[in-house]
Formats: sequence, C-alpha cells, structure tokens
Amino acid sequence: VQLQASGGGLVQAGGSLRLSCTASGRSFSSQTMGWFRQAPGKEREFVAGISGYTYYADSVKGRFTISRDNAKNAVYLQMNSLKPEDTSVYYCAARGSTVVVTTARGYDSWGQGTQVTVSS
Repeated sequence: VQLQASGGGLVQAGGSLRLSCTASGRSFSSQTMGWFRQAPGKEREFVAGISGYTYYADSVKGRFTISRDNAKNAVYLQMNSLKPEDTSVYYCAARGSTVVVTTARGYDSWGQGTQVTVSS
C-alpha cells in the first residue's frame, strides 16, 4: 500500500492541527493504520494506532484522536492542545494485520512524513 501524509504546519502551543493520510493499493479496510513521529536525534516513536479499536501513546492520550474513513481510504490524526514537545516529523504507516502494535518495525508501509512545529 502507498501512503501520502499531509496537514502538518506551524502552530502555537495550545493550538490544533489535523493530519491526513491517504492510501492506495491493497485493501485499506483490512489494514491497521498507525501514526508515528520522529524528532531530530531521536528514535521514531508510536503516537496512535487504529484497527477495530484505537490505541494511544500515554504522551498524547486525551489530546490526540485517530480516526479512519474506509470509504475514502484515509486515516486522520486530530491533534489538540499541542505542546512544543510535539514538534516532530509525523509519519503514517500501515500493517497487514488487525492488531495495533507500537513498534515501527511492525509496519511494512510508510508515508513520506509531514512536519509539525509547535512554537511556545
């Protein structure tokens, strides 16, 4: 599956952004989708995942919401109450399983990344 992420940008602390990721290729509805992020000098970290359920990293729980629209082959990440520490390149990812996993190596397709910068 090919993935294309968009929606990043510059926002002040406390603001909101909505990331989108569209997919093409094999059946989207059977894929578990995830969002990861990677800051300079840091490892890529799990943010949120969605299959028939959702799962979040503790650092974003209550502030971020992942959702999907299978009719549009799209997954979204609504990010509210953004903090400067949320600044990263955000990646969407897909895996051919119904189980959400939090490790990057568990996903076999990746989008190109979109930059999110939160100013203080």
